[in-house]
Amino acid sequence: MWVFDATPLIYLATVDRLRLVSTLEAQCLIPRQIYDDVVTAGIEAGDTDARRIEQCLDDGLFNVVSGDETPHTTRLRQNPQLSAADVAVFACAADVDGIAVTDEAYGRNAAEIEGIETRGTAYLVLRCAKHGEITVADARETIDSMIEAGWYCAPDLYTKLVRKLESFDG
Repeated sequence: MWVFDATPLIYLATVDRLRLVSTLEAQCLIPRQIYDDVVTAGIEAGDTDARRIEQCLDDGLFNVVSGDETPHTTRLRQNPQLSAADVAVFACAADVDGIAVTDEAYGRNAAEIEGIETRGTAYLVLRCAKHGEITVADARETIDSMIEAGWYCAPDLYTKLVRKLESFDG
């Protein structure tokens, strides 16, 4: 299962590429905390990306899961550096033996210490290009569009992403 944090949802929706998740072979989940923060608040604010996320939910590409208290939740809350949203994503991923989709470096490191597998937004885009679900050009355009929309990508990571995409063409 794939458990989505806010940033991947927002930026993939912003560039109208959220439906790439339909290529994932496992169920995609959004913790209630993330749904409330991104979709509920976003729709109230008139955010287009929030409406796109809601449409993907309506189409069954995602399921919203409750944020029930679990031992993982209790343990993760002990880390004051993790937000309530981070805790919800990582606890859910741990509880369902899933993969947390998040871009925040600190959160990814904290998840790794807890034995929770993580992947980022760029991974999903590259995965789709590697498997031929989108073209390499579409993948590059998706990443470039996300950056133009405000998605942070360090220059050295961007160079690695472009090289990886180029390797799929060869």
